[in-house]
Amino acid sequence: MPCYLVADIEVTDPETYEAYKALSPGAAAAYGGRFIVRGGNPEPVEGDWPATRIVIVEFPDRETAHRFWDGPEYAHARKVREGAAIIRSVLVDGA
Repeated sequence: MPCYLVADIEVTDPETYEAYKALSPGAAAAYGGRFIVRGGNPEPVEGDWPATRIVIVEFPDRETAHRFWDGPEYAHARKVREGAAIIRSVLVDGA
């Protein structure tokens, strides 16, 4: 069953965040991940959700999503991103 990494992101340092954006696709691809949504133009249709940037990455399954999250490629990308954004992330199983 596919698993999705969903992140609600508030970029606080655009220049540093751009460096992170250059690293994250390769890190995800190394674990079979593919970006479904990367930024977009979030428009709340119900509730109070002041989202400014949404990212959704699909992985083959939850175990693989965890391997990506804990892997050295993404650890490096997260280190580059430090201080550049406020991020709330969840893993959710697909249908």
